[in-house]
Amino acid sequence: MKNVVAILGAGRIARVHAEALVRFQRDVRIKYIIDPYLTEEARQWAGRIGIENTGVDANCVFEDAEIDAVFICSPTPTHCTYIMRACETGKNIYCEKPLDSDIEKIYQAIGAIQKSGIKFLMGFMRRFDVNQQKLKNTVSSGKIGVPQIIKLCSRDPALPPYEYIASSGGIYFDSMIHDFDLARFFSGSEVSEVYACGNALIDPVLTEYGDIDTALAVLKFDSGAVGLIDLSRQSNCGYDQRTEVHGSKGFAQVGNVPETTVSIHNEDGVHEDKPVYFFLERYADAFVHAQATFFDVVNNGAEPPVTAYDGLQAVRIAKAATLSWRENRAVKLDEIP
Repeated sequence: MKNVVAILGAGRIARVHAEALVRFQRDVRIKYIIDPYLTEEARQWAGRIGIENTGVDANCVFEDAEIDAVFICSPTPTHCTYIMRACETGKNIYCEKPLDSDIEKIYQAIGAIQKSGIKFLMGFMRRFDVNQQKLKNTVSSGKIGVPQIIKLCSRDPALPPYEYIASSGGIYFDSMIHDFDLARFFSGSEVSEVYACGNALIDPVLTEYGDIDTALAVLKFDSGAVGLIDLSRQSNCGYDQRTEVHGSKGFAQVGNVPETTVSIHNEDGVHEDKPVYFFLERYADAFVHAQATFFDVVNNGAEPPVTAYDGLQAVRIAKAATLSWRENRAVKLDEIP
């Protein structure tokens, strides 16, 4: 029996999920693509991948008894509203990051998820990357001892458009939230304090949007471990993303993924390809794995490896980091509800 799903949203991340579902999840049928700002171009795209039902009103999804799951890929402030409706109508939920921008709504949504009994998976797709998973398994095995330092580097290839920046929620909330989640994932501990700093070094115009393009965050964990995250909106060399966990017995790293594994060795030196261009290339398989995991949770009762609580904690850390940057001080997580 096929799972029948709806995708809420028709932007970039919604299309990533829709196309991956069509291509790789053979026992899934997408019945609807819904977006309040649906364009004719989006309707044509949906038709090309075999989705006939498109619209601007999500009520048709929640009123359709055939729909057993929704993929929430809409703008962040709509996430918890859709989660609540899905809980009321018995639809299982895959939710893209961030969980929401409103902490109070997040707590209400978590309560609704627990009360309804629906299945929920938080879409932090980096956790589903084979390299990050091997790093996590290595840490959990004790091979490098007790984690002491978590280091994450995340540098996008180029600045996003100003329209994106204007509605993103800021660099810590929109982009570094992935790294906050991975820091918790690898440390096995909660963050207790954040100090964040940064500037608009690539494009000063970003300050007009209340944002920056170059950022650091220093984390303290309940375990006593520390973390360091550096992020840039423009690497100029592709998607530069590296991870390291240093422990009491050694360390383990995840490096960049190159465009090819060919290396050229001659009198001019050793030459290798730069990293793949962006997250769409780097994490294509991770999206597929995350989707497969979601349907294992829905159909077979598997435990969700990334929960709404994980989404909440990442949002709290992002809000603490944003407050730290704005006020130029360390912020304890206890200050964030």
